[in-house]
Amino acid sequence: MFEISLHTLVSLIALGMALAFLSVDAASRTSQALATSLAATGVSIFLNVGLIDMAEQPPAWSGWLAVPESIALIAMLEWLLRVRQTLPASAGLNTRFGDNTLRIGQFSAGLYSVFAIAAPELRVQHFIRAAMREGAWSEWQFWLFAAPIELAALAGMVGILLLLRRRPDRIERLRVLAMAAAVPFFLAGFVLPADLAAVSCVIGEILILIGSVHYYMAQGQRGQFMARFLSPDVARLVNERGLARAMQENHLEITVVCADLRGFTPFAASQPSVAVLRVLREYYDGVGEVVAEFGATIKDYAGDGVLVLVGAPLPMADHPLRGLALARRIRARCQQLAESWRAQGWSLGIGLGVASGPVTVGIIGSAALEYTAVGAAVNLASRLCEQAAPGEILVAEETRARAPSERLDRRPALRIKGFADPVSPYAVSA
Repeated sequence: MFEISLHTLVSLIALGMALAFLSVDAASRTSQALATSLAATGVSIFLNVGLIDMAEQPPAWSGWLAVPESIALIAMLEWLLRVRQTLPASAGLNTRFGDNTLRIGQFSAGLYSVFAIAAPELRVQHFIRAAMREGAWSEWQFWLFAAPIELAALAGMVGILLLLRRRPDRIERLRVLAMAAAVPFFLAGFVLPADLAAVSCVIGEILILIGSVHYYMAQGQRGQFMARFLSPDVARLVNERGLARAMQENHLEITVVCADLRGFTPFAASQPSVAVLRVLREYYDGVGEVVAEFGATIKDYAGDGVLVLVGAPLPMADHPLRGLALARRIRARCQQLAESWRAQGWSLGIGLGVASGPVTVGIIGSAALEYTAVGAAVNLASRLCEQAAPGEILVAEETRARAPSERLDRRPALRIKGFADPVSPYAVSA
C-alpha cells in the first residue's frame, strides 16, 4: 500500500501542472515537452518513494523505476530544443553546437536508466539512499548514477545559456530562467533526505509555475493579437515557430490595401453609439473574413479605416494581383453591407486605395503588440484611399505595372500630401 505522504502531494502537483499546460496549449510542441517532463517527474516521485524509500527491501525490478526519471530529464532537454527552434538565429551564429549539447544530455539521461536496470541494488543503496549513509557521495557507486544525471543537467544549463545568447523576448526569457532556477532543486531531490527532497521539489515546481503563468498570460495577449490581425496561415506559423521568429523585422515587397467608410463621420455624430458599434462590427467582420480568405494581414483598425498587408509576413510573389482581387472583394462585401444599412436610413459607402512597393515590417511594443509596416507604399495607399469616391478603388502606378493583365482606367493626376510629384492613379473597373 502507498502511504499518503508529502511526496504523494508533490507528485500530484507535478501531474496537475502537466495537465494544466496541456489543457491550455495542447497543440504546442514546447508545451507537450514541458508537460511530459512534469508528468514523468510526478510519476517517478510517486513510484520511487512508494516502492523504494518506504520499503525495507526494494524489489529486484526496482531499476526500471529509473525510467520515468530519465524521461523527465530527456523531455526537459527536448523542451529546450523546441524553444530554441522558435527563436531566430543571428547571421553567422552556429546553432548546431547547442542542439548537439542537448542531444548529448538526453543520451546521458538515458544511460542513467540503463545503469539502474543493470544494477538496481547499487542504485538503491548507493544513490537513492545516499543521504542515509555517511561518505556515500565519495563512492564510485554513487557517481555511477549521479554522473549521467549531472551531465544531463550540465547540458541543459549550457543549452539555456546559449539560448539566452540568442536574445529571446522578455516573456520567453523569463520562462527559460525559471526552468534554470528550478533544475537544481529537482536534482537535489535525488539525494536529499525524504522530507527535504519533497520540499526541494516543491520549490522547483513553484519556480516553473511562476515562469509559466507569466508566459501563458503573454500568450493569451498574443492570441488576441493573432486572432485580430493575422490570417490563419500566419497564426499557425506563429504557433510553430514562435512570435519573434515568425514576425521578425523584415524587408519585403508587398501590396497595401486601405479601406475607409464614406459618410461615417456624420453618421457617427447623428446616431446612437449602439448603432455606430453595430455598423463597425459588421464592417470589421466583413473585411476580416475577406482578408482571411486571401491570406493577408490586417495591419490596423482605426475607426472606420482598415489597412491590409498582402505579402507580409508570408511573402507572396503575386501580391499585386492578389491585392487587387482583395480590394474588389472588400468593395463587393461592403456594398452588400451598405444596402442593408441604406434600408435603415444610413447612407454609407466604401473607398479603397491600393499601392505596392518595398516596406519594412515587424512587431513593435512590448505591453501592447502591434504589427506595423513602414514604407512609401503604406502612405500612398492611405492617401489614395482618401481621394477615392464611394465605391471607387484607386490604384498606384507601381501596382498597375506589376499587374499588366488587370483592366484599369487612368485617372487625372493628383497632388498628394507627402509626395513631391503628382501621382497618376488608376481605377478598378466596377
